[in-house]
Amino acid sequence: MGELIFAGLGLSGIDGMTVKALNALKECDVIFAEFYTSTLIGAETDELENVLGKKIKILGRSQVEESDVIIESAKRCRTGFVTAGDAMAATTHVDLLIQAAEENISVKVLHGVSIFSACSSSLGLQPYKFGRTVTLPFIESGYQPRSPYDNLVVNKKEGLHSMILLDIRADESRYMSAHQALEWLIEGENKWKCNLISDDTLICVASKIGSNDEKVFAGYPNDLLKKDLGEPLHTLVIPGKLHFMESYALVHLAGAPHSIIEEED
Repeated sequence: MGELIFAGLGLSGIDGMTVKALNALKECDVIFAEFYTSTLIGAETDELENVLGKKIKILGRSQVEESDVIIESAKRCRTGFVTAGDAMAATTHVDLLIQAAEENISVKVLHGVSIFSACSSSLGLQPYKFGRTVTLPFIESGYQPRSPYDNLVVNKKEGLHSMILLDIRADESRYMSAHQALEWLIEGENKWKCNLISDDTLICVASKIGSNDEKVFAGYPNDLLKKDLGEPLHTLVIPGKLHFMESYALVHLAGAPHSIIEEED
């Protein structure tokens, strides 16, 4: 009987994974990877292969979600499955975990640094005050789904912070930018008018979190649209009710207007 090892590579570089993950992957017979859920910043596949001393088989979405190539491999030998961030952050990967359990395959999960914790930390926001995370998809053929907007409205009404992930089309080398995301939100507000954002709504932008090029910004929509917000990968946060320490953090770490401190006083 083989083994299935899930390993998160962290957010940036080949040195972003834990030592435990590195050692476990070096012992694998086969290693699969997917980078459509998230992309590992600042690292190429061949660099990762050199560090692990193994070839890596890159899988597309259909190969992970619709085929049994990973499970069949894990029945025969020690098989690694790697992703950027944390390997269990996507429901697809949890499904693989369940399939392995149903086949009585031994499983090991080696967690990596995730955007869910790193983004809030870089902005100085308290992680337990976040509501439901949403993903903004590219608007295609004029279609803009309403569900992300509605979920953000629910978070706002409850005073919770909202983390907004942006669409990735790795196979097309398309990554939604922070500017595109801001325009998405403005267009959604113009359509559905539920007071999610206005000209004086504070929004945070995080660029390449976890990398040497990490940048964070906080400001109002029209001001952010005029700024150079760094290159993708981007994550947005719409803060909810701010603790005074969070307000100070956004001012001093992300350049938020000093008036947000006065508003909390």
